[in-house]
Amino acid sequence: MAVISSTVSAGTSTQTCHPEVRNILITGGAGFIGSWMCRHLINDYGDIYNVICLDKLSSVSSLNNIKSIQNHPNFHFVKGTLDDQKHLVKIMNDYEVDSVIHFAAESSVQKSFSDPLAFISMNVLGTYQLLEAMRSYGKIIRYVHASTDEVYGETWGVSVDEETRKNPTNPYAARKAAAEMYVLAYQKSFKIPAMILRCNNVYGPCQFPEKLIPLFILLVKDGKKLTMQGDGSRTRNFIYVSDVIDAYDTVLHKGTPGAAYNVSSSDEISVRGVASEVLRASGHDSSGAFERWVVSVPDRPFNDNDYVVNGDKLRELGWDQHVFFEEGLARTFKWYQENGDKWWKELNNPAD
Repeated sequence: MAVISSTVSAGTSTQTCHPEVRNILITGGAGFIGSWMCRHLINDYGDIYNVICLDKLSSVSSLNNIKSIQNHPNFHFVKGTLDDQKHLVKIMNDYEVDSVIHFAAESSVQKSFSDPLAFISMNVLGTYQLLEAMRSYGKIIRYVHASTDEVYGETWGVSVDEETRKNPTNPYAARKAAAEMYVLAYQKSFKIPAMILRCNNVYGPCQFPEKLIPLFILLVKDGKKLTMQGDGSRTRNFIYVSDVIDAYDTVLHKGTPGAAYNVSSSDEISVRGVASEVLRASGHDSSGAFERWVVSVPDRPFNDNDYVVNGDKLRELGWDQHVFFEEGLARTFKWYQENGDKWWKELNNPAD
């Protein structure tokens, strides 16, 4: 299996190092965004930070995501879950953890309709266990929590800021909103130095192919029709993963505890539009290609129209979008053409 190339391994910028940050625990660190964060901190900050990657190695994560850094002396992999609070405290003590970035979560909106209890267990109870572990440990100075734009509900073209009331409309979004409330409560009551990021739809290399863009790329690669829920008119703002990593990096170093930050993209595209762009990248852009390659399937029980968020607050810290959809899709398409879905089929057997 090929190791991830440097062109798709990390963010695009670094920050002035925080004087008190040294040992960073990343939950879900072998998953999509978490592994990008691990590689970014190791590859772009040299020996400044020790990175402790905690992951249970579910079907959507892979040791391949961290293979390129697994032998780095500042990187440490720990297999484990969030439901063992004593183990979490032990990890923090063993590695003298001072900062936590929490990515571990169930993230499939589609699956949240059929198995909502799993989302309560992972996204709410898992976050609670982590918060309690940090409270017991008592030495965390930076905590960055991964959330989603979906906590706002559909926005109908109106750009919402961080003070907008949460109005989740699907089980996934409801659980993320509930987790946020616990985070903010612990920040107020127990002084956990928490900061929340609410991202638009993230895409890029290493994303498990249950999500729209990698799913479409692999379907067309295998000569199969693209399955579009409903009429495909719903839009999403897509943001390339390296820009998201820059956002987390920025907030880790510059964010204010107690604050939430929207991570916004200017690339608002319908599901039909995504299908068309994937077909174009595959060389199927002739007249009538869409009708030949795309088939409509039943829509979700409820499917939000859009999520448009205002990212000015994060931009005031110096962050901005750098990779736009045409370039990001080209990078992503190339990676899946080379790696396909075999990336996740190898056994996850850590050496330790």
